[in-house]
Amino acid sequence: MRKLLILISTIASVFLAACASDPIVNRLPFVYRIDIQQGNVINQEMVDKLRTGMNKRQAQFILGAPMLIDPFHADRWDYFYRYKPGTDGKGEEEQERISLFFDQDRLVEITGTMQPDPQPDVLPTNRQVTLTVPRQEPEDIGILTRTWRWMGFGKQDRD
Repeated sequence: MRKLLILISTIASVFLAACASDPIVNRLPFVYRIDIQQGNVINQEMVDKLRTGMNKRQAQFILGAPMLIDPFHADRWDYFYRYKPGTDGKGEEEQERISLFFDQDRLVEITGTMQPDPQPDVLPTNRQVTLTVPRQEPEDIGILTRTWRWMGFGKQDRD
């Protein structure tokens, strides 16, 4: 009985070790793999807001903190983004890279896989929209809330 148990555990461990290799795991339909995002999320809308002449604070406000600031080249900021889809396998792997070059705290050059659109189709920044949302009283008020209001501690501003 003990030899059979050792044999079964050995076979199970061999199968588990075989499943640990990447090519086999990729073929198994029941293995869950997560989406992997690495680096700074960069999209074209963010890059379109960049303009030469901006200072470092403005560029950092748009793209976020740079992924890499080289101590030997303090006037160069590098942004990297990589996305690898997980289990569903829909979509393909994305990689984006942008380097910003500054001179005297001003943006002078943008290089990388995405470039800013010189004439983006955006709304003017001075356009404001005001929304008025009507106030709604909750329909289902619990017994404790009713009791609290009945005792005079709750809101009494009913229309």
